[in-house]
Amino acid sequence: MTATAVRAAARSGLDAGTDQITIRLSDELLADGLADVRWLLHDALLAGARELVVDLSRVQHLSSFLSAHRTCRARGGTVVLRGANRRTLDLLHRTGLWRVLELESGGVRRAA
Repeated sequence: MTATAVRAAARSGLDAGTDQITIRLSDELLADGLADVRWLLHDALLAGARELVVDLSRVQHLSSFLSAHRTCRARGGTVVLRGANRRTLDLLHRTGLWRVLELESGGVRRAA
């Protein structure tokens, strides 16, 4: 795992009261490829998260979170994308992922 991924993991933590982990992604983290993101998602799920909040406010490009979504759904939870920009929202609608993933904007959750 790269140094950037290690810093991202350090900023993520399980909220025991809600079984929720927020993972804050950035273009810097994604520049090294998706392997680090996969490990962050994997580690969050191993930590027992039922709900993953993926903060995209610093990301210009979206990658697939469907595997993490399936695991969270099996646990009765979900993956929430936070801070998605207009380009990401358009991509969610074009691909149909707006039917699957939840979005959070300004602290308010809604279906994509």
